[in-house]
Amino acid sequence: MTQLRPDSTDTDPAPEPEPRSPIDRYFRITRRGSSMSREVRGGITTFVAMSYIVLLNPLILGSSEDITGASLSNTELTTATALCAGLMTVLMGVVGNAPLAMAAGLGVIPVVAFTVAPEMTWAQAMGLVVLEGVCIVLMAISGVRERIINSIPPALKTALTVGIGLYIALVGLVSAGFVTRQPDAANTDVPVQLGPSGHLVGWPLGLFCLTLLLMVVLVARKVPGAILISIVTGTLLSVLVNAVFDVPAEQWGRTTPDLPSSLVATPDFGLFGNIDLFGGFVNAGVIAAVVFLFTLVLSGFFDAMGTITSVSSEAGLTSSEGKVQGMGRILLVDGIGAVGGGVTGSSPNTVFLESAAGVAEGARTGLASVVTGVLFAATMLFTPLAAVVPAQAAAPALVLVGGMMMAQVRNIPWHDEDFVIPVFLTVAIIPFTYSITNGVGAGLISYCAIKICKGRAKEIGWLLSVLSLIFAIYFGIEGVKAVFGVS
Repeated sequence: MTQLRPDSTDTDPAPEPEPRSPIDRYFRITRRGSSMSREVRGGITTFVAMSYIVLLNPLILGSSEDITGASLSNTELTTATALCAGLMTVLMGVVGNAPLAMAAGLGVIPVVAFTVAPEMTWAQAMGLVVLEGVCIVLMAISGVRERIINSIPPALKTALTVGIGLYIALVGLVSAGFVTRQPDAANTDVPVQLGPSGHLVGWPLGLFCLTLLLMVVLVARKVPGAILISIVTGTLLSVLVNAVFDVPAEQWGRTTPDLPSSLVATPDFGLFGNIDLFGGFVNAGVIAAVVFLFTLVLSGFFDAMGTITSVSSEAGLTSSEGKVQGMGRILLVDGIGAVGGGVTGSSPNTVFLESAAGVAEGARTGLASVVTGVLFAATMLFTPLAAVVPAQAAAPALVLVGGMMMAQVRNIPWHDEDFVIPVFLTVAIIPFTYSITNGVGAGLISYCAIKICKGRAKEIGWLLSVLSLIFAIYFGIEGVKAVFGVS
């Protein structure tokens, strides 16, 4: 029989484990049921899963021109992307103490490249990005952002996690070429297809399938480092296959697994500090600039909200009410990331979905983010090496993690008719439109509409009502622009 201490009772909580080092104490590693090795492994896995952004961001931003016809160089953009991702991810680890990595946000990069930049200079576009970050920081400091997140019903937050799981799985399948867009010339109503022609063809897709199967088996057998082992194995096999069979570059996609001629490249900080805060209001016009700023804030706000909530839930960092531990600090750093993205010239930085890959490897604290951030910073020097990992080796991690996140569907109250359609719209629209923001908006608007039509508007609260109105404007922004004569 267990002996009780004289001052204890049967209901006393179990004592918390003692920290083993100052690092353990600061990051609460033992308290969160993790270990140094798991945090390091998780940080490395997250970096490997999202290192593609160092290549993808320059590709997107570099393909656009500003109002003067100027474009940004690949070397400058690569340095800016790695620099900002490294700094912001370390800051998230140290201040937010969460396994959330940051980099240029995929949901916002196209807005900057193809909507904002053509109406002003690059310096003015990045100035608008800085202003977006300032708005988000002010919302975080004032507590407004956290209040908004906490006002959203737990069922819709769970729907976010499920929808994001589908989203990142689809991103992984598309990145690997397993799912492709159906050519318009085909005159078919089917928008996507299997492989490049309705069939799986080529070595890269075969390696994707092999890497995914390896990952699934290793995870099922609870092998430590399963995801990282699979990515490394897939990369090595890709390099070997590409060298032996001379695979056409277009089959690999954006990254061909060739061994680089040099491991080190010189960083180019030419974009750092190249910002013009208010010049865009002159070039594009006040109304257009305000619309651009509104779009950036809204996209950055809700993309981050969905990612933070879902990844934190997977890491076990949420309460029974769905509130995230240290949310205020996390949101503050996320806002600073947008400011940093503008200052460095890399576009707004935000929390990445791929952080879930590190969480799946056991990451539970900010130490994992520090590891990821340091690796990003090192990428400034070793860009050629980071370019070796093909999507076919990294994308399986997204598919696997997406499947794991789908398990949260069990926590959705399907018996409650007030939530069924809002949850469905949230889950479906996120992957179907490639936008977390669109899914959040559709879910909130339909939820509020149902409550109002049932005469239960008081259950919504003024905050959700305002959010629904804002999203209605967001969805009808083209009509709003037409009313004000903005092209």
